[in-house]
Amino acid sequence: MSLGSVSDVTDPSHHRRLARPTSLTDILGPWAEVVSGADADVRGVTLDSRRVAPGDLYVALPGQRAHGATFVAGAVAAGATAVLTDQAGVDLLPPALTVPVAVAEDVRWAMARVAERLFDAPATNLTMFGVTGTNGKTTTVFLLAAALGGLGLHVGTIGTLGFQLDGQDMAVSRTTVTTPESVDLHALLAAMRDRGADAVAMEVSSHAMALQRTEPIRFDVVGFTNLSPEHLDFHSDMDDYFEAKARLFSPEHTRAAVVFVDDPAGVRLAERIRGTDVVLRTLAWDAEADYRITEVSGTRVSVTTPRGPVAFDLGIPGDFNVSNAVLALAMVELAGLDAASAASTLAGVTVPGRMQPVRLAAGAPSVYVDFAHTPEAVRSALVSFAHDRDRGRRLIAVLGCGGDRDRLKREPMGRVAAEHADLIVVTDDNPRTEDPAAIRASVLAGARSVVGAQERVVDGGERRAAIAYALTQAGPDDVVVILGKGHEQGQEIAGTIHPFSDAGVVDEEWARLGL
Repeated sequence: MSLGSVSDVTDPSHHRRLARPTSLTDILGPWAEVVSGADADVRGVTLDSRRVAPGDLYVALPGQRAHGATFVAGAVAAGATAVLTDQAGVDLLPPALTVPVAVAEDVRWAMARVAERLFDAPATNLTMFGVTGTNGKTTTVFLLAAALGGLGLHVGTIGTLGFQLDGQDMAVSRTTVTTPESVDLHALLAAMRDRGADAVAMEVSSHAMALQRTEPIRFDVVGFTNLSPEHLDFHSDMDDYFEAKARLFSPEHTRAAVVFVDDPAGVRLAERIRGTDVVLRTLAWDAEADYRITEVSGTRVSVTTPRGPVAFDLGIPGDFNVSNAVLALAMVELAGLDAASAASTLAGVTVPGRMQPVRLAAGAPSVYVDFAHTPEAVRSALVSFAHDRDRGRRLIAVLGCGGDRDRLKREPMGRVAAEHADLIVVTDDNPRTEDPAAIRASVLAGARSVVGAQERVVDGGERRAAIAYALTQAGPDDVVVILGKGHEQGQEIAGTIHPFSDAGVVDEEWARLGL
């Protein structure tokens, strides 16, 4: 059924509006039951009572701090014409509610299917690519979009860096860091479809799989980068984290998959996929695999593929980015497209905040900004400059850890930095509600457990000062790598987000220092 077109993607409420209303009972289908009130017309759907617009279905979800049903009165006052919730939510509803109420046993599962139906199943009109893993999702999606665009396709991207169509930002607000909630995701896919997109490349987080944000999409091709400790404040342990990622690779969620099998979790995942109907291709450096990276010489990458050898130039440094690029090309080929032609587009690709060079004046050190915020990501970023150290260039690392997140990764990040850099300047990331000095102390302890010479590990204090200090310590042949925040344009301290760009601060401090 066609429910009407989606309005302008710049709609500040972010949940798009249908051109004409549709019946609540029509969009609920078999997934929920109206338990009170009559039918109603619905024009949109949201799970945030603060963003309700007239005609919306308000979805009241159980939350970590409160149940969404406690905000129903405000949602109805703002114009919600119906409520969808679970039985616990029904018990919290205000008396004499004037709008119909529908109940689902699994309200997130039902919400996703209602959103898909409301926006006329947009994913079925698009070639859908999904990328998951601890590190490399953003870069792989960018490279994938560039490769697809080089083949003449109109490509939408969804992920940590926001939402784009053909490289142009879609000016909508976001409610999650990586993968939108299902109501926002289906509306966004509908907007991309209506603007002429042929394909969508998106990051799929473990949170998204655990919280059913991509339901009921069945991807055409998905890719796996790697797995290392992360988000253990959300997942109970590494097995739970792995299982959330692995769910994307089931026949219910994808038709085909490419898996990086130099990673132990990738080997485990590939073995699981082999027992299903999902078409599998593997990727590795040294092991036997469908796509094997045989040589990297400067920017030139050589790969063996099921269709023969392919060589291409890659404009971003790091072996891990070579893996990301080959993963993207393998996904293109598994979708039935020409990977060799697509590869020619990758030489000029740069990704904001992912090994992003900051160009300074002649005589300045080489400076890079990267989003690395796990021990493995820090290791991968710093190892990329091993050849520079071999040639006598000093490597200076600036890093910190976020507050209110995985405390157990702080000391390991410090240790890894000390193992691979000549000078480690520990600073603040996003302290959030924690004491910044206490966070830095954990990172410093990890670094100092490795480095005997204490002058190699410095408490740089707040982030701007730390960046300035690193620049003063770097000679013209040295490399400064600023890790942790990457593309971010703000820093969260004590509940307030202050404007802050690592790349911008590098420029400002270099000019101020007059070095």
